[in-house]
Amino acid sequence: MTFALTSSGGINSTALICNFKTTGSCIKMQLLEPFIFLSTTLMAVHKTTLCLILLAACLAAATGGKLSPEYYSSTCPGAPAIVQAGVVAALKNETRMGASLLRLHFHDCFVNGCDASILLDDNATFVGEKTASPNNKSIRGYEVIDKIKGQVEKECPGVVSCADILALAARDSVVYLGGPSWEVSLGRRDSLNASKEAAEVSLPEPTFNLSDLAVNFWAQGVSFRDMVALSGNQSCIQINDGTDSMY
Repeated sequence: MTFALTSSGGINSTALICNFKTTGSCIKMQLLEPFIFLSTTLMAVHKTTLCLILLAACLAAATGGKLSPEYYSSTCPGAPAIVQAGVVAALKNETRMGASLLRLHFHDCFVNGCDASILLDDNATFVGEKTASPNNKSIRGYEVIDKIKGQVEKECPGVVSCADILALAARDSVVYLGGPSWEVSLGRRDSLNASKEAAEVSLPEPTFNLSDLAVNFWAQGVSFRDMVALSGNQSCIQINDGTDSMY
């Protein structure tokens, strides 16, 4: 999750992508339940601007079984490499897709855990998360995940969950863009249901100010300190997309 805030708490149209040198926050967040978040973060780069960066869910424990980095070691050992290759190909074609995949995973995990429910289309029994206001016309990268899923299915039909593919793709995107790596525990199960209402209640809106964000993340078990870990040892690449979006 990448966004910048002005001193008044509003969203700044200039975003910063930063490279951090440690993954301690990720490891710490892996101990939280039901949501575990990577919060490798940022310091103020101007007295009127606070940049928050790379806030992504790196693990969720809301699954039916125990998560493990070796979950597919015997059933689909090539899955992580297939996901990585798919991510690299997508980012070589469009670098900003990395941020989109990171955001896609974050928005998935913030609504009832990392269960790939954000990928589900509306059907006769539910209206899904894709059209929720924080997602509608802003979340992208579905086609990249679909393509990677297809490649994984050719290798190991019916084995690897979409939720795990999203988690791996988020990590691989960060690494490709020069950020830190972390160990991804696997074994999530995909949801068969999705809820537009749940997404609109759980996800932060693009218009949220700093106070709104703090309350929103606190409700998910993420402290303000972990949401914004101040660091003076990072390098930043400034990007101005001319919008007021959070990402």
